[in-house]
Amino acid sequence: MNSVRAFFITVGGSGYAPFASGSWGSLAAVALFAALWLALKQWMPTSFNAALLGCTLAGVAIACVMSVAWGEWAIRTWGRKDPKPFVLDEFAGQWIALLFPVVHAGADLASWSAFLALQLFLFRLFDVWKPPPARQLEQLPAGWGILLDDLFAGAYANIVGQLLWRYAGLAKWLGLSQAAFVFGA
Repeated sequence: MNSVRAFFITVGGSGYAPFASGSWGSLAAVALFAALWLALKQWMPTSFNAALLGCTLAGVAIACVMSVAWGEWAIRTWGRKDPKPFVLDEFAGQWIALLFPVVHAGADLASWSAFLALQLFLFRLFDVWKPPPARQLEQLPAGWGILLDDLFAGAYANIVGQLLWRYAGLAKWLGLSQAAFVFGA
């Protein structure tokens, strides 16, 4: 059971990276999201948006439940209040940052890559910066303290990303096809 917990808590081992484990955990979350997008695009093209939303919300919910349930175990195992290998919280926060993508299912690889890269950058920025109340939430006990700052970082990243893509003309500035983005949705 401990190896199963460690596998999920470290998001397949990405949390064991020798440096910047949170960034590696976030990158793993983006890679899993991209794989999900490709699979749903192939298998469920007519209900892609609903399926992507449902899977994303389910992934966030499962990561949250596991983070809270296994937080005490992780603290005891790694001997820190917010253990470096514990990156399941980054997974949850990163997927919140990826909710409601502004790129439609049929968009080209460059458009999807730009969206994923910006949301990864924004999430990492807010996760490191921890504007209020994110930093204060780290003081909560065990899994709650590990998780909630990342959920807020994900929400901040999503809001800023939505504003940049939808209202600041980022797609045009990057030279990406305007047709690849869902504006006004």
